[in-house]
Amino acid sequence: MRTWLFQLSSDPGISLQRRLREMMVSAILEGRLPAGEPVPSCRSLARQLGVARNTVVLAYQQLVDQGYLVARERSGFFVNRAILDGRVQTTPRPPALPRTSLDWQRRLRLHPSRQRNIVKPADWQRFPYPFVYGQLDPALFPINDWRECARQALSVDAIRDWSADHIDADDPLLVEQIRSRLLPRRGVWADPDEILVTLGTQQALYLLAELLVDRDSVVGLEDPGYVDARNIFALRTPRLRALPVDGEGVRLDQPLADCQLLYLTPSHQFPTTVTLSRQRREALLAQAERHDQVIIEDDYESEANYLGAPTPALKSLDRAGRVIYLGSLSKTLAPGLRLGYLVGPAPLIREARALRRLMLRHPPSNNQRTVALFLALGHHDSLVQRLAQIYRRRWQLLGEALARHLPDSSRSPGFGGTAFWVEGPRGLPVGELCRLAAEQGILLERGDITFAAESPPQRFFRLGFSAIATERIEPGVARLAALIRQLCPG
Repeated sequence: MRTWLFQLSSDPGISLQRRLREMMVSAILEGRLPAGEPVPSCRSLARQLGVARNTVVLAYQQLVDQGYLVARERSGFFVNRAILDGRVQTTPRPPALPRTSLDWQRRLRLHPSRQRNIVKPADWQRFPYPFVYGQLDPALFPINDWRECARQALSVDAIRDWSADHIDADDPLLVEQIRSRLLPRRGVWADPDEILVTLGTQQALYLLAELLVDRDSVVGLEDPGYVDARNIFALRTPRLRALPVDGEGVRLDQPLADCQLLYLTPSHQFPTTVTLSRQRREALLAQAERHDQVIIEDDYESEANYLGAPTPALKSLDRAGRVIYLGSLSKTLAPGLRLGYLVGPAPLIREARALRRLMLRHPPSNNQRTVALFLALGHHDSLVQRLAQIYRRRWQLLGEALARHLPDSSRSPGFGGTAFWVEGPRGLPVGELCRLAAEQGILLERGDITFAAESPPQRFFRLGFSAIATERIEPGVARLAALIRQLCPG
């Protein structure tokens, strides 16, 4: 037997037995162990790999149970011929094909890669000062609570329930938890047929853009505002209107009155974190009624509030059914979970459900059930309370550090969220700042891409604090301030 076939991966986070099984499965499926071929005895493979013989015995037995190996009395273990049935005969990889003569750039009808986008390094966790927004400090994830819910979702009865083809339906337990647990916290009430589970806010926005916007539609978006929302609507219509933001939120002047559809973030305006005042909310709803407008409310950080009572959602004041509400679990649970929800009138939800079915039928039912249990067992409410305490402390520390090291920077007087919007000195080149900061282990987010103008102001940036350890906030800001003084010595 050729020894080079058998080399265990060195991943310390995976058990020896699992690494051994993966090694053998790869050798079989990649054709390095032909069908019917004997595999090394348990004793010889254990000696070759430097592992206990029982580890190999248990791994071989599981491979037998899974159909990869067959055991023959007094002969040993052999590769099961049946496991390779229906597979194309393995051949050497062909040389690279010549480049196609097709002009794909001409054939493509959309070029979303050309849009300005938020860019975050995939390896952000290796940076000592990750002031990135929208990421989770791994130390804060409720591992034990999540595992409890995952185990319950893997019970025999639960698997029979969620493994069936649900066509376009959502998990009724999750819909009920959204309806009875999440929405009432924001003053919103909805029936089950007014709720659609989505793969995060992004999918909800894309569905709404497809259903409500054509090339003649006029869509208003806050400026500065959420980049992905602007990009999504820009794929449907060129008639986007930039809506200025001040200390009370979006301004209710003429650009807003000209729109048919409005996308707004009233609770914590993205990116400035300003909260839309109660007086302006009521005036906005009255204006929407007067001009026959529909409002999309993105309540992306509804739970992050540190001063005073939380402000109810705009939809809680809506009596005409003009507000479509978007919620997300990414900011409290984990961004990788990709689960959110869309709340609106039943006729709209019916069409959104039909469109979602054409895209992906429905979000994975096993994930929906795990989240539903997490909500039903009270883990989410407990997590929200714990995160609020931790984030409030980080919010205070970041504010104090900015006041100490960047006293001349101006910030919007927000009272929540998980990021600060900072206006640096005039002439600050934010792109160069981000580059130099990353070289020193500091990650921040440039603010210029949040503006609609082709030549946006360059001195703005965001400092998120959900992913950075509390004790690293002050030294990170101190280093950042030194860089800013280096770039703008005046």
